[in-house]
Amino acid sequence: MELAGCCLWFTGLSGAGKSTIANLVVEQLRERGRKVELLDGDEVREHLSKGLGFSKADRDVNIRRIGWVASVLARNGVVSVTAAISPYRALRDEVRGWTDNFVEIHVATSLEDCESRDVKGLYAKARTGEIPEFTGVSDPYEPPLSPEITLETAGHTPEESAAVVISWLEQHDLL
Repeated sequence: MELAGCCLWFTGLSGAGKSTIANLVVEQLRERGRKVELLDGDEVREHLSKGLGFSKADRDVNIRRIGWVASVLARNGVVSVTAAISPYRALRDEVRGWTDNFVEIHVATSLEDCESRDVKGLYAKARTGEIPEFTGVSDPYEPPLSPEITLETAGHTPEESAAVVISWLEQHDLL
C-alpha cells in the first residue's frame, strides 16, 4: 500500500532554522524512498512569486501560491515540505484546509537567537528602517496556537530537530 502524501509546513522567524531543518528532513525522507519536494520560501519568491513585495497582500499571495502547490503535491502522494516564514496565522489555517495531511511545524527560535545568527544582516537593516515591514521587527509574526510539532531550537542541533519531525511522522503513519 502506498503511503499518503502530506504537507510539512515549517514556520518561524527569519533565521529560525526552517530551511536547515527542512533540508535535513527532505534528505532523510528521500533515503527512505519517499517522493518529496521542498518548497523553500526564498526559492519560491525567485521563481513562482517574482515581483511580489513584502506587504501583507503580497505575502498572502505568496503563501497561497506555496500552499496551492504543496496541496497538489500532497494529494498526488508526495511529501511537500515548505520552509517559509508565513507570518500570519489565518493564512496558515487557510492553507491547512486545502490538504488532508497538513503538519504545521513551528520552528520556535527566539528573536534574539535569530538576530544573532543573521548572516544576511537583515535584522540590522530592519532595525535601522532600511527594510520596512520585516517580520518580527516592524511586522508581526503570529506563532501557531496548536501546531502538530514545536521545535525548540535553543540547545538543540538541526539534526536533533529533524529527528523529532521524522519520529512524529513515524508515529502518525506518514512514513
